[in-house]
Amino acid sequence: MFKQALRRSCGFAAVRTLSTTASAMPRVALRATSVARVQRPLSGAVWSTRRSHSTEGIPETKVYQFEDVQKLSENPSPSRFLIDVREPAEFEGGHIPTAVNLPIASQPEGLALPEEEFRDKFGFEKPAKSGTELVFYCKAGVRSSAAAALAKHWGWENVGEYRGSWLDWVEKGGKQ
Repeated sequence: MFKQALRRSCGFAAVRTLSTTASAMPRVALRATSVARVQRPLSGAVWSTRRSHSTEGIPETKVYQFEDVQKLSENPSPSRFLIDVREPAEFEGGHIPTAVNLPIASQPEGLALPEEEFRDKFGFEKPAKSGTELVFYCKAGVRSSAAAALAKHWGWENVGEYRGSWLDWVEKGGKQ
């Protein structure tokens, strides 16, 4: 149920509330897009869709800008993980250098896996909960917010998001 709701929330539906019956998963509310009523002279009202980012109900995380992520990418640290939460096909199509892939839509339970299973499934060591910073990004910032909320829920204290995400990175000429 959580996976399906997350997939829908990353599309162009109006407002989605993500929830699950499993006690291990938090209730997360995201506003992927919202519908605005736009008035046009002589033609009446039309509906248009515009993208907005809402963190209502999501624990506070550090927000990174392009320049911050660029520095992280150029100066990797074993105590900091830059995590791309897009699906593997999106990741293979281009990603921020030094980023690792942890697809949140198809693997929302990823961070809750035991260390060995995590390593086997994702190909890198599971980040330690203390002394490690997790910085999430996706395509446009919606999935990264969900991933940050999940990380906070599962015990990571030092969590950040690059809300501009991949679209901002490419637009500003970031290395791929």
